Amino acid sequence: MKKFLSIILAVSLVALCLAGCGSKDSKAKEDTTITVAASATPHSEVLEQCKDALEKDGYKLVIKTMDDYVIPNTATESGDVDANYFQHTPYLDQFNKENGTHIVSVAKIHYEPYGVYAGTSKALESIPDGAKIAVPNDATNEARALMLLDACGLIKLNDNTNLTATKKDITENPHNYDIVEMEAALLPSQLDEVAIAVINGNYAIEAGLKVSEALATEDATSTAAQTYANILAVKEGNENSAKVKALVKALQSDTVKSFIESKYAGAVVAIF
Repeated sequence: MKKFLSIILAVSLVALCLAGCGSKDSKAKEDTTITVAASATPHSEVLEQCKDALEKDGYKLVIKTMDDYVIPNTATESGDVDANYFQHTPYLDQFNKENGTHIVSVAKIHYEPYGVYAGTSKALESIPDGAKIAVPNDATNEARALMLLDACGLIKLNDNTNLTATKKDITENPHNYDIVEMEAALLPSQLDEVAIAVINGNYAIEAGLKVSEALATEDATSTAAQTYANILAVKEGNENSAKVKALVKALQSDTVKSFIESKYAGAVVAIF
């Protein structure tokens, strides 16, 4: 009987040991996998450039490409993914407020600059008095457009850092430019009708416009660029985890910066 009990005890101890080891192995495997939800372009493409660096640091990067703007945040909140890369801070703040989520930014990666594109005028200096200047008509985009026109010296706003500025906030317009508000997506098609237009980066690209040929673009140090930079976000409390720090390091590397510069020709700009 004693021998029998000893055998049972030994078998039980081995089973417990194997279970414990299996649990540790599983946990170790989980801790070395970084799963990120991201939009297809440019976010997933940028993340692809991080795989080699993360592998050298002992991590495997798994990218889940999503076109939805809700699931990446809910998946981050639930822990289904470790991080997401698709949004800017104003959107994240509003999402947290409306959904009760607790997601925070851990790094700014890039911004997609607004540009001033030539219409009937081919240079900022040659815009005639009273000419039409087209800007987006929605609140956020119009403010960014007016801030860029202010930076170019074409108009003066009462506050050139006001992210809710409208035409009513123009305090100086010495050349009496006619600021024409219109649907952002229509701006490229109206270039023959206006002197210049301030166009969102994505609509400019879709229309075949080259950001590198814009008459002016948002500077990386501008309030708009810093505010609307696309960020890496994680659930609150995970900001200082080893895997998140490794991911930030890989994203804010010279390799990624060089890729962005060569791939997107100014349509996407690294902000680190």
